[in-house]
Amino acid sequence: MHYLSTRDRTLRYTAAEAIKQGLSRDGGLFLPEEIPALRAGQLEKMASMSYQERAVEIMSLYLEDFSREELAAYAAAAYGPEKFDDPAVAPLHTLEGDVHCLELWHGPTSAFKDMALQMLPHLLSASLKKTGEHKTACILVATSGDTGKAALEGFRDVDQTKILVFYPKDGVSPVQKLQMVTQEGGNVGVCSVIGNFDDAQTGVKRIFSDEAIRDTLAQRGYFLSSANSINWGRVLPQIVYYVSLYCDLLHQGKINQGERVNVCVPTGNFGNILAAYYAKCMGVPLGTLICASNCNDVLTEFLWTGVYNRNRVFHTTMSPSMDILISSNLERLLFALSGGDDAQVRSYMEQLAAEGKYRVGGEMLKKLQDLFWAGSCGEAETLTTIHRYFEEQNYLIDTHTAVAANVLAQYRTETGDMRPAVFASTASPYKFCSHVLEAIGEEPWGEGVELLEQLNEASGVKIPERLAALGRKEVRFTQSTEKQNMDQVVLDYLK
Repeated sequence: MHYLSTRDRTLRYTAAEAIKQGLSRDGGLFLPEEIPALRAGQLEKMASMSYQERAVEIMSLYLEDFSREELAAYAAAAYGPEKFDDPAVAPLHTLEGDVHCLELWHGPTSAFKDMALQMLPHLLSASLKKTGEHKTACILVATSGDTGKAALEGFRDVDQTKILVFYPKDGVSPVQKLQMVTQEGGNVGVCSVIGNFDDAQTGVKRIFSDEAIRDTLAQRGYFLSSANSINWGRVLPQIVYYVSLYCDLLHQGKINQGERVNVCVPTGNFGNILAAYYAKCMGVPLGTLICASNCNDVLTEFLWTGVYNRNRVFHTTMSPSMDILISSNLERLLFALSGGDDAQVRSYMEQLAAEGKYRVGGEMLKKLQDLFWAGSCGEAETLTTIHRYFEEQNYLIDTHTAVAANVLAQYRTETGDMRPAVFASTASPYKFCSHVLEAIGEEPWGEGVELLEQLNEASGVKIPERLAALGRKEVRFTQSTEKQNMDQVVLDYLK
């Protein structure tokens, strides 16, 4: 199977080449030339498998230049007990009858990004060897909060790699920031950007497309790659947990084979819900894919109207990982729904860059609305949802998960579709202590890690071990930059 660029389908790469490169040199995103279908009976077979075994089954369909033995070794290392605190890796928690929560935050950084970023370093390291690459890969990352720490932890001291993370200076939670600036490892770097996530992401994509920077780094023995969800090696491991949730529902007797399950995902950069779309394309009986936005509801508007417009007020919210106005992974969906029309996708992206907006209509809009439903959740509703789940279900959720839970309730009320549903829980509530405490009726005592103990006392929920240790760690990174100077930061880092 080869991989194509969304902006030039004549470019064809092996999986290893696509993962190594991260972003196509034309600015497009790599995706497989076709989505493989599950074999008859494969879901039932996987129902009794471990998460690691399911990962091998799914990923082997996309990675023909990797052996099953290699993938099994990677899955064992990425998802083993030394990394994840639950043997199910991505456990399902049943709540209100046929509503379930998919907990994706049991990894080393307590966020769903671990599900992919514990696997990606293995894939990238192997890809360097498979392609005969002798240069050092520099992983450039823009983060809205969770990707940065998960990538730093995943690539810490990995051979033939260095990693540099950019985060919005005032756009992450205190716990998220402390996780990044205290990161250990000899090959890691962290820098804040004066601006928002979109400024950081745009800067990283600009650096990737700058031929002069690439040439300079090549002379120094480096090449650029990505750990953001623009890298296919990030999206692929996420497909696994949507297949896995269906297998778990089957194994637990919660559904019958073939019964459709709706999925609601808190969405910013569109990578997480895109993985659900790919799982559905593979034959997993997923029903409506529900896109949940916070106040930055550019995706909600797009899915209802066909107009993508980032020319709007940017809100800094209590769910910062969703504070995004340029959803990069949407480009992959547009390519798929246009039948692989790279010229059309290129036109959309050129309009977005030049005017800040584009419009899809006709058949494309119909396809979108047949697949997706969208809703948004404001700040007050986020707090109310956390409170309701804690009081009525004795279940503590973070701010991002609350957005998904709220929008799922909206969907069920407005459409009357009451079939089984799963909403994705993307972070531990301990990553957003202040707002979670406020939601459950407590007045926070401060802003930093001291709130971990307060939330523990108020909720009785165990603090993840690695978060509990944050207060004892030394701050290593204090650099900050204007967005237009990010390229110089990269050049200075890779001297």
